[in-house]
Amino acid sequence: MTPKINQPRLIWKEIPGLEPSSFEENHPLLRGSGFACVSMPEKKRVPANVEFTPTGAQLLKHPLAVVALVPKDVALFGAGALAGASAKTVTAPLDRIKLIMQTHGLRAGQESAKKTIGFLEAVISVGKESGVKGYWKGNLAQVIRILPYSAVQLFAYESYKKLFRGEDGELSVIGRLAAGASAGMTSTFVTYPLDVLRLRMAVDPGHQTMTNVVVSMLKEEGLGSFYRGLVPSLISIAPYVAVNFCVFDLVKKSLPERYKNKTEASLVTAFVAATVATVTCYPLDTIRRQMQMRGTPYNTVLDAFSGIIARDGVAGLYRGFVPNALKTLPNSSIRLTTFDAMKRLIAASEKEFQRILEENRNEHKLGSS
Repeated sequence: MTPKINQPRLIWKEIPGLEPSSFEENHPLLRGSGFACVSMPEKKRVPANVEFTPTGAQLLKHPLAVVALVPKDVALFGAGALAGASAKTVTAPLDRIKLIMQTHGLRAGQESAKKTIGFLEAVISVGKESGVKGYWKGNLAQVIRILPYSAVQLFAYESYKKLFRGEDGELSVIGRLAAGASAGMTSTFVTYPLDVLRLRMAVDPGHQTMTNVVVSMLKEEGLGSFYRGLVPSLISIAPYVAVNFCVFDLVKKSLPERYKNKTEASLVTAFVAATVATVTCYPLDTIRRQMQMRGTPYNTVLDAFSGIIARDGVAGLYRGFVPNALKTLPNSSIRLTTFDAMKRLIAASEKEFQRILEENRNEHKLGSS
């Protein structure tokens, strides 16, 4: 009979020349043998989790577990990119109207530089000139830009939060602001040429395709045109992302525990954070947009700031604020809802994967006993 795992074995062997003891002579099992011992067979070591990994059939039966095969950082990276792209596509018409209103005075020429354009007038103008597709003009460049932008920003923000944590491991308000500002500047620097390209396609009717815009800018203005207005962009993006992330984190953290995972609470929190950040930082966004335009008379942030106020007054710094504010809630809501849904999906997938591992492990133990 083959002994089972962990069952003791009694083994005796005759060893020539070994004198039997009185105990051996009187013991019925050991009489006539020269040696005896009790041994425990060594349990065979099994590499951790190797044989417990879900099979193809199990993954087909439980497809949610497939997501867990993707590294968590990669999954979150992709979730952030998808959330940003979805939000930008839905709110693209309002973004186009905002850009038209922000740059109208500069595009209209010096003679009519004081002339402004209203929200409804801008909506009608785009529809007449380009039709329904015109509201999404330049959106491809924006989506291409937002994919790496959102991914880099989320990854950078998580990295900077670790960097700015105090000795006690806690992240202060200053630390959150610094992490958000650094993440905003990092993602902006990486994707800035695509942002300039998107702006040119959205407001310049003389170009039809992305390739035409790129070739024209390189021939007429040089490579530096893709980074024109970078400094005011960094200055405007840094405080916006810092305030947005910090307010969202603090408000969400202050909510009662039962509300923290509710979609409605996330929507309200995102709206409050985006509104505070937009009101605070919108003038800098208007300045950088006008500095990005071809033929802009502004060379510095202060030059643009004083020039806009001299031409249009303080209200000129908030031109296009209404459509921008109108897109803030749906943009933040879609981005947050999508990202939260993806995070819940990732968490559920990990639980499902671990459940299958545990089932396989238990089956292995039962088969070995």
